[in-house]
Amino acid sequence: MAPPPLWLPRDTAVLQVLDKINARSLDLAVKVGETIPFEHLAITLRACFVRPSTLPADAAANLQIVDSRPDAPGFKGWMFAAEPSLAMLQHPLYDVRVLGCR
Repeated sequence: MAPPPLWLPRDTAVLQVLDKINARSLDLAVKVGETIPFEHLAITLRACFVRPSTLPADAAANLQIVDSRPDAPGFKGWMFAAEPSLAMLQHPLYDVRVLGCR
């Protein structure tokens, strides 16, 4: 018998995006494979997973975040809802955080 899966795929991530200058926060639902704009950012969701109910709750999203301005920082990799400081967008104007997957 195979062990139960540690992560379950989902097709949508819920992200919280913050414009630090204007203190404007927005929750966005992004589907896997979709790219959505926010200010100067293009946010692409590559994958989204949740933990099964038998394990501690968490969600993980594989994101690519590109700023349209030259020399602006971006992000490519996994972000975790339960550990937002583990991997984050290092940007002077914007924060992006994973709230969950559905």
